[in-house]
Amino acid sequence: MLRRVVRQSKFRHVFGQAVRNDQSYDDIRVSRVTWDSSFCAVNPKFVAIIIEASGGGAFLVLPLQKTGRIDKVYPTVCGHTGQVLDIDWCPHNDLVIASGSEDCMVMVWQIPENGLDTPLSEPVVVLEGHSKRVGIVTWHPTARNVLLSAGCDNQIIIWNVGTGEAMINLEDMHPDVIFSVSWSRNGSLICTACKDKKLRVIDPRKEKIVAEKDKAHEGARPMRAIFLADGNIFTTGFSRMTERQLALWKPENMDEPISVQEMDTSNGVLLPFYDPDTSVVYLCGKGDSSIRYFEITDEAPYVHYLNTFSTKEPQRGMGYMPKRGLDVNKCEIARFYKLHERKCEPIIMTVPRKSDLFQDDLYPNTAGPDPALEAEAWFAGKNGDPILISLKDGYVPGKNRDLKVVKTNVLESKPATKAENSPIVQKQSSPQPSIKMEDKLEEVLREFKSLRDRVILQDRRITKLEEQVAKVAM
Repeated sequence: MLRRVVRQSKFRHVFGQAVRNDQSYDDIRVSRVTWDSSFCAVNPKFVAIIIEASGGGAFLVLPLQKTGRIDKVYPTVCGHTGQVLDIDWCPHNDLVIASGSEDCMVMVWQIPENGLDTPLSEPVVVLEGHSKRVGIVTWHPTARNVLLSAGCDNQIIIWNVGTGEAMINLEDMHPDVIFSVSWSRNGSLICTACKDKKLRVIDPRKEKIVAEKDKAHEGARPMRAIFLADGNIFTTGFSRMTERQLALWKPENMDEPISVQEMDTSNGVLLPFYDPDTSVVYLCGKGDSSIRYFEITDEAPYVHYLNTFSTKEPQRGMGYMPKRGLDVNKCEIARFYKLHERKCEPIIMTVPRKSDLFQDDLYPNTAGPDPALEAEAWFAGKNGDPILISLKDGYVPGKNRDLKVVKTNVLESKPATKAENSPIVQKQSSPQPSIKMEDKLEEVLREFKSLRDRVILQDRRITKLEEQVAKVAM
């Protein structure tokens, strides 16, 4: 008889464990809005959770160590007039978070170093441009102050948060609701999943679809698509028989998937969370009570099932901790923040190891908090890979810079800063008699750079419009 050969993998024995009750966050009214986002965002300092709120939209921001019962009057971030649908922490500043809402607004907030003492209703900047509710917000992985938003008006807008401007508007590419948007590792491309069942790979700066696949998953339920570190795309969706599927695609040839697997007949949308360092994908179904995990390799069948972590309670949403927020001394390779109806429960994934030494193979250098380039450089066409850091001595957080928004006006010679858009300016006992010349010069240079980049973008837009006019004229 042939013996079945078990594939070797250091992640085959990863096990999940929910924390003790006193380490959860209790008595939280998690949002009931019917939208398929994760409702939770986490970084090494805070956990943010979208909650039920009367008279508008709100979300909680809790320091990680503030576990136990959360007081009903705990201050919230509450500037939206409609339900908050999605939130995302800035990867380059652990105090900055973006939110998208049913009120068609995108707002960017600066959280105080030690968390909120009073409700926060003044965002650092309000980004207006969508005509319908905004269901997706996601920061650029390597460029500072670049934020993408997607709305139910079927358009994607990419903003320069530093100036509060909409720099790129992709409005004619999706005929229906956009279910998910994911940046590539260096942020040069995005991939989208749409209600028209198409998977698209888009170069946002050229405003061009690079590749697309019709009926990536044939079912009518929402699908999700994420970029992997090697440039391939991982999708989750439903078959025609409403079975949940996962698939792997090569953008250079999207005729057939590299791999496609059927999972089960549950109807919860699968939210994929990806770890580029270990090539492990975790699938959390909304309404499921389990987290399944798979390893992606170069060998067939390419997507290898590892294990399932199950609990009794179904999950309403899920937060995923960046690698730099994990405890490397306990061989922790992932941490989830599972939302119940009235509670948020951390779940820790570890690889059992006997040694107390740092495990190099589990923790290759990972993306750190420093951006590879500034927003203006990215909009002008440059790319930068993530700046990696070692976790050998545990993650030491750097100093977070305050997010300042400079509203530029092309008609004026100097930038006008809106007072209400920069509540971060430090209060001083006496006004400064004069501004230093260096600061003035830096400000002028920054505006010059911003204007130059904008001229380049406008030139591209004019060329594109001329081409379209020429086509129509023909």
